[in-house]
Amino acid sequence: MKTFFKRFLQILLLAFLAMQFFRPTKNTATALSSADITTKYTIPEDVHSILKRSCYDCHSNNTVYPWYSNIQPVAWFLADHVKEGKKELNFSEFASYRIGRQYRKLEEISHQLEEDEMPLSSYTIIHRDAKLSMPDKKIMYNWINTLRDSIKVQYPLDSLVRKSKG
Repeated sequence: MKTFFKRFLQILLLAFLAMQFFRPTKNTATALSSADITTKYTIPEDVHSILKRSCYDCHSNNTVYPWYSNIQPVAWFLADHVKEGKKELNFSEFASYRIGRQYRKLEEISHQLEEDEMPLSSYTIIHRDAKLSMPDKKIMYNWINTLRDSIKVQYPLDSLVRKSKG
C-alpha cells in the first residue's frame, strides 16, 4: 500500500509540474482602447479609482495579476473568470456598445451594487481593498444615475428600448 501511495504522489507531482508549461494568455493591454469608457464619458477621479480598484481586473482589457496567477491550475481559473467577466461587461470596450446596451449595462451595475453581487466575494477574499463601502456605493450610484440621465437626454427613451433589444 505504501508503494502505491508513493507512486500516486509521484504521478500527481509530475502532472502538476507538467501543467506549469501550459499557460493561458494574460489579459494585459499595452494601450488604452479607443472604445474605452473614458473616451466617451467623463469619469470623475473618485469613480475611476473605484472602477480600477474593484472592477477592472475582471471587466477591462488590463488585469493586474497577483503572484499566484503564475501557478497552474490557478491561472486557468483566473483566465476563465476574466473571460466571463469581460463577456458580461468590458469597460475597455464600453464605448463600442450600442447606446441601448450601454444604458442597460449601467442599470445592471446599479442593480448588482444594490444586491452586493459585485465585486464577487471570491475576489474580495484576496483583494480586500476591492470591497465597496457604503460611501463607495453612493459615489457609484450618483455617477451611474447622472450618466444614465445624460444618455436619456441625448437619446429618446423609445430609442434606448428599441436598440437594447437584440
